[in-house]
Amino acid sequence: MQNAALIILDDITDWQPYYPSQATVTASEYLLQSSSKSRTQILNLCGDLSYLSTGYYVSLLAEARGQRVLPSVTTINDLANFSHYQLLLANSDKQLNKFLANADKSLPVRILICFGQTEEPLLSSFARQMFDRYPCPIMWVEFSYQGRWFINQLVAGALPELSDAQQTFFGDALDNFSKRVWRKARAPKEYRYDLAILHDPDEPIPTSDKKALQKFIKAAKEADIDAELITADDYNRLLEFDALFIRETTRINHYTYHFAKKAEANGMVVIDAPHSILQCANKVFLKELLDKHGIPTPRTELLLSQQDIDYGDIGKRLGYPVVLKIPDGSFSIGVEKAESEEELKKVAAELFNKSTILLAQEFVKTDFDWRIGILNNRPIYACKYFMARNHWQIYNHASTTSRAKSGGFETVGVHQVPKDVVKTALQATRLIGDGLYGVDMKVTDKGPVIIEINDNPSIDSGVEDLLLGDELYHIIMRDFARRLDEK
Repeated sequence: MQNAALIILDDITDWQPYYPSQATVTASEYLLQSSSKSRTQILNLCGDLSYLSTGYYVSLLAEARGQRVLPSVTTINDLANFSHYQLLLANSDKQLNKFLANADKSLPVRILICFGQTEEPLLSSFARQMFDRYPCPIMWVEFSYQGRWFINQLVAGALPELSDAQQTFFGDALDNFSKRVWRKARAPKEYRYDLAILHDPDEPIPTSDKKALQKFIKAAKEADIDAELITADDYNRLLEFDALFIRETTRINHYTYHFAKKAEANGMVVIDAPHSILQCANKVFLKELLDKHGIPTPRTELLLSQQDIDYGDIGKRLGYPVVLKIPDGSFSIGVEKAESEEELKKVAAELFNKSTILLAQEFVKTDFDWRIGILNNRPIYACKYFMARNHWQIYNHASTTSRAKSGGFETVGVHQVPKDVVKTALQATRLIGDGLYGVDMKVTDKGPVIIEINDNPSIDSGVEDLLLGDELYHIIMRDFARRLDEK
């Protein structure tokens, strides 16, 4: 954040064990302040957060003032009602199970979590998950054993009740969570908003190259937004920002989705929104959605691994070659072509190892796919993506080189795209939302058909921005500013 986080305490002496800071005020002082236009983040460390307590009102007024606060009123209420639905532990957390296996089953086990961190290494993943679900600065988790381990109690912790060692741990966790509490803002200019751009510098096929990412940062500044590149390691820093822009390939069972969920739950502007990832990342969902609303797609059938499949009939209905897809593939990964019934069986067997559901689709041969970039229900760019050389897809992952080879491209003005292509693309994305989408389409004798909708479309320097140049980045950043202004 451009301003240091403001720490709210019951008594200013509660802060004596820590470095002196001008960013500490008492709850009474904060409640009596006039409404502030500052977007300061509030850390509510009041000991009593019960309904209608002083601590409760601190969070309530912070939200009313448009400030982000930890814990939020929603989190306070969730913690207060936790006893109504005791949480059984997921068997999938092997580290947590390993930790509890060594615990005394006759006694409750209490764990301190501060800003998603814990002193017990085996519980680091669990602590992050709990903080994601219940974003609270200090939280005590109590495990009990009755036939199996479960969370018996989940409560917000109070600063004065921490031991010396726990106070040190809290201070370190706070410093990691929001280093700017202690340090001046790096930029001499203060921007109205802060934007996190999530990327993976090691991604084989990134959604934006390094040059494009820098252009986003530059365009953000001109929209009065301070943008910063973050990675998966910055999950605990996410709430320092006002908005999240995901610039890496999204998946449901992936940290990109967790980032989006956390951002949305805390009132941040986020592209891609979780519902967009959910709907676009799974081709089965997308097929049902488009079919329901009569949006044209290639003829497609669902194949279930647990059913007897008549591959001969599939070939007769769809005609060869048949395209087989796993539901959550991207960049042509998990998409194969079968030229005969024998090959269809073989390819299906291989892909069923990755997914229990496959899509069988008629093959539509074209020299290129249209990609229509859409933001807030309006087209902002258009490209032709040509098939890789001597290949039937844009990306050839069977290439002998270490990187997948892709075909050429041609960037065209939106006004040069056939009107029915743009119209169909807009009809499809309106079913999903008002985010940033890339609609891949083929034009057939019967008109355009949608191949897929990307919730995280590629925007690379010298490709999608070839015609608009820097203006493409400005369009997207101005849209972020608009969304933030409307918050």
